[in-house]
Amino acid sequence: MPIPDRQWQKSTFSGGPEGECLYLATAPGGTLRLRESDTPAIQLTTAPPQLSALLLHLKREAPQR
Repeated sequence: MPIPDRQWQKSTFSGGPEGECLYLATAPGGTLRLRESDTPAIQLTTAPPQLSALLLHLKREAPQR
């Protein structure tokens, strides 16, 4: 069940024609929560340094366009 008291922010890369959106919210203790619009009850928990490391890795591994 989604937690209603969080202020979810939609990713600026979300909202394509398929309606697939990624949301981010801060949680107590400075952790971050991630969820998809398709399955809002499933939330991933991470910390800012770990999320930053993941995003940097994904950028390095992404095919060049």
